Amino acid sequence: MTAADVRTPAEGGVPLTTEPRAPREAAGHVDPTAPAFAPDTDPLEVIAWALAGHPDVLMPSAFNLNGVVLLDLAARAGYRGEVVFVDTGYHFPETLATRDRLAARYPQMTFVTLNTGAHPEDGQTPPDLYAADPDACCAVRKVAPLQAYLREKAPSALLNARSRDQATTRADIPFVETGGARVKINPLAHWTRERLEAYAREHDLPVNPLYFDGFLSIGCWTCTRAVRPGEDARAGRWAGKGKTECGLWAGENRL
Repeated sequence: MTAADVRTPAEGGVPLTTEPRAPREAAGHVDPTAPAFAPDTDPLEVIAWALAGHPDVLMPSAFNLNGVVLLDLAARAGYRGEVVFVDTGYHFPETLATRDRLAARYPQMTFVTLNTGAHPEDGQTPPDLYAADPDACCAVRKVAPLQAYLREKAPSALLNARSRDQATTRADIPFVETGGARVKINPLAHWTRERLEAYAREHDLPVNPLYFDGFLSIGCWTCTRAVRPGEDARAGRWAGKGKTECGLWAGENRL
C-alpha cells in the first residue's frame, strides 16, 4: 500500500480524524536571527535557508507521515546529509520496512540506525519497563542513544518534521526554534495533516502502511495504538500513561 491509497471517509477510506485546533500552550522560542518566515512560506524555502546557514544540519526521523514528506522535500532542496533513526528494539516491522524503502529511494542521503540489533531481551532495560515507567524506557532506549550520537557529531542544527496540529504540545512551534543544545528547524510547522497526505499522494511516497489503519503517529508497538475519532494525531502514543512526548523535543534532556 502506498500514499496513493489515502482516501477520505466519503471515498471509502479509513475514518481518520483530527481534533479541532488544540489549545495553545506557551509559545516556542523563535530564533531571532532567522528570517521572518510567514505561515504560508514554502517549506523548501525554509530548508534552503537551513542548508545555507547550517551546512552540518542533521535529520532525526521516525519515518511517520511528516518525516516521509520532509525527506522528500529535503531531497528536492538538495539535502545530502544523515537521516538518523533510533531502533529501540520495539518498533513495528512495518516501520523498519519503511526505513529500508526510504533508504533505497534516497541514496543521496546517509541513513544511520542507532542501537542496531536492539531487541526486548537485550538487557538494556527490564522487560516490563515500558509499562512500569515509560519515561525511563524512552530515556534509555531512545533519548540516550540519540543524545550520545549528537554529542559526537555536534551539529549546529536539526532538521525535523514536527507540525503544529500534531498535538497540543506542538501547537506553537516556529519554523526556527531555539532552546536546548542546538537550533531546531521545523519546515512543516504550519502544514496540516490533510496537506501532508495530499503531498504524499501527489509524489507517491512510501508511507508506513500502519498509517492507513489509523496509526497517525507510530512509535514502539508496546506504547502505540490507533487514533480514535476526535483525537489529535499523537493521541495513540502512550495512551493512558499521562505522557505525550518521548523526551527528545520536550523536557530537561530535549535535543
